[in-house]
Amino acid sequence: MSELPHLIKDLALILVVAGIVTIIFKRLKQPLVLGYVVAGFLVSPNMPYTMSVVDIADIHTWADIGVMFLLFSLGLDFSFKKILKMGSSPIIATCAIVFCMMALGITVGHAFGWGRMDCIFLGGMLAMSSTTIIYKAFDDLGLRQQRFAGMVMSVLILEDMLAIVMMVMLSALASGANLDGGQMLGSVVRIGFFLVLWFVVGIFAIPWLLRSSRKLINSETLLIISLGLCCAMAVVSTQVGFSSAFGAFVMGSILAETIEAEKIIKLVEPVKNLFGAIFFVSVGMLVDPKILVEYSVPILVLVMTILVGQALFGTFGFLISGQSLKSAMQCGFSMAQIGEFSFIIASLGLSLGVIGNFLYPVVVAVSVITTFLTPYMIRLSTPTYNKLEKHLSKDIIHILNDFAISRPSSAPQGNWRKLLIQLFRITLVYSILSVAVITLMFTFALIPLRQILPHWWANATCGLMTIAMIAPFLRAMVMKKNHSEEFKALWQENWMNHAPLIVTIIVRFMIAMAFIFYICNYLTRFTHALMIVIAVTMVTLMVLSRRLKRRSIEMERMFIRNLRSKDIEAQVYGHKRPLYEGHLLDRDIHISDFDVPEDSRWAGKTLADMKLRGRFGVNVSSILRGTQRINIPNGDNLIFPGDKLQVIGDDDQLTAFGKALRSDLHPEDPDIEKREMKLRQLVICRDGQFFGKTLSESGIRDEYNCMVVGMEEGEEALSQLTPDHKFADEDTIWVVGEKEDLERLQKANRIKPKSVIKTTLFEVFKYLGIKDIAYNQPKSLPYPTENPWA
Repeated sequence: MSELPHLIKDLALILVVAGIVTIIFKRLKQPLVLGYVVAGFLVSPNMPYTMSVVDIADIHTWADIGVMFLLFSLGLDFSFKKILKMGSSPIIATCAIVFCMMALGITVGHAFGWGRMDCIFLGGMLAMSSTTIIYKAFDDLGLRQQRFAGMVMSVLILEDMLAIVMMVMLSALASGANLDGGQMLGSVVRIGFFLVLWFVVGIFAIPWLLRSSRKLINSETLLIISLGLCCAMAVVSTQVGFSSAFGAFVMGSILAETIEAEKIIKLVEPVKNLFGAIFFVSVGMLVDPKILVEYSVPILVLVMTILVGQALFGTFGFLISGQSLKSAMQCGFSMAQIGEFSFIIASLGLSLGVIGNFLYPVVVAVSVITTFLTPYMIRLSTPTYNKLEKHLSKDIIHILNDFAISRPSSAPQGNWRKLLIQLFRITLVYSILSVAVITLMFTFALIPLRQILPHWWANATCGLMTIAMIAPFLRAMVMKKNHSEEFKALWQENWMNHAPLIVTIIVRFMIAMAFIFYICNYLTRFTHALMIVIAVTMVTLMVLSRRLKRRSIEMERMFIRNLRSKDIEAQVYGHKRPLYEGHLLDRDIHISDFDVPEDSRWAGKTLADMKLRGRFGVNVSSILRGTQRINIPNGDNLIFPGDKLQVIGDDDQLTAFGKALRSDLHPEDPDIEKREMKLRQLVICRDGQFFGKTLSESGIRDEYNCMVVGMEEGEEALSQLTPDHKFADEDTIWVVGEKEDLERLQKANRIKPKSVIKTTLFEVFKYLGIKDIAYNQPKSLPYPTENPWA
């Protein structure tokens, strides 16, 4: 037999050690992510006293897959729509935290006398908190439903986007080039371009694909399709210069808008847990005790810099973004660690040869230590706030809570502002789609056409096909919102608005002309004047075409339908959505989702029985059950295992509710292995307890906890028995039950009951003329000292 490959041996070692350590941590009521890190340290080559992993490169590959699936699950649970609903708050908090932490990291590096590039790269590393670690910590601590957790995840996603821009900047600095605004702007534009393209195309195509093949998809195929789409987007993301994890998050966000999102989350969870465990174990494997000893002082200083810096600057960033003081402290304390993007930035510096070899292991050690401390920092935020509240006056607390620059304004937006925002969004989206179509056609269609047709005919065919494909986009860009309420209101409000409104139409018309002009200029040698005439003519024909109008409207309706598929499903299968849903983010109370465990004691009880409002102060706004959505349920609605409850309350109320829901479970049966159900044949005996009795009188179900399946009527046939069936001698019945109950049943079938024995004695005595006998009164026997049978 051939020897097992190192990968299987390493995987077995990792999972066995991780399983043992996590059981210990579970017993100690510590987060599992810490157990994974400790397990990684125990199996690393740096630990000479235990078995070690042989091929670390393969483990790192699996760890990269783990990060990808973790971010994919994060996208499924936290879509871009949730970030957009929060407005500008995450953007303000992200910019404040990143720039403050970068400055702090550069300052600390200079204090140690490190080189200029070492300090700059160190600042970039310290500014990037770990999305994966915080997401796992929130999951382990049961905090994902709390309001501050959603804000933290929004900021982390924006940090990951900003990290891509930061890597472009650091690469330019390392190469000695002057970092101008054009490079940074180009990187931002590239991110925005691909985000909009992926999101629009994904929302248009993927829900349609799942909906059209829904009858053919079961759980297995849905899992394969979901993971396939995740990996495909990861590949596309790396091809255009982003990380695979970022692409996985984007695909998760797209699938989060589909009806199948909840089912995909449950199917992907085991895969996520497996590869996520390998990722965190691989983080622990990077700990080198020698580095810890040699650079112990810088490591401790950097750890304190992250903990204190994120606690202060993180709180400040969230505070100015519109959060209350307590919520800001919870958010800031939660981000006190560095993770995977810090490793990527350090690897970039090493590959460019601009940072010292010591910096990477130092950052890894800092990451492991801060990862270990993350759950404790999250738990520390509330006690710290309580102590701070005692030492600060109420006026100062009130001022800090009101110190926000992004509070949602209750004043309605003006018509001009609403119209311009809508026009900008429409023009941007349709321009990106047009650019994508033109790029694909010129890259993949033009060359094959030139091999089939003459050069000029190939160019003309490709040009006409490209214009036909982008024509609905260009027409919608020009005509959309020209008949909207805002446009009509401004037109009728003042005659001075006529000229600016006409200008908006002309500008969009010229943008559409520019696309046609570019296609003609790329494929033909016409004069510029002729190409302009062609562009004007074609755009005018597009505007006047009723067929293109219908086509663009149908495409937009399909996109909106896919984007709102969850809402449409709720209206079809449930009642109307509560009007207040999603509009409480600026208050202390908010909506959170809770899954009812399969072994919950709450299952089978009504909401009135649970008295949730009186016990926890919360309100159940909706119950999601399969394809049903029960909005505003009444007290008679039952709770089922697997239900998703949407509950309204503040953080403290929801925390208490979640703990009660997760802890109020049926106890595990320690003898579950002994309670296996067995099927046995039972032949009714004339001398047994069941002879002459009906099925209902026999007590087989009530007294012996067994069930009669049927009675043999031939070699193979079984007949169902009615409750009034009377058992006869040698009736052969089949009974199911536990082993001990079946043994008692067999014994009773062979032994005459005491009541039958007493009846027989009574008949004998009666026959002998002894009438005054009572078995419950032995003194009434006529022969108390003699044997009545003598």
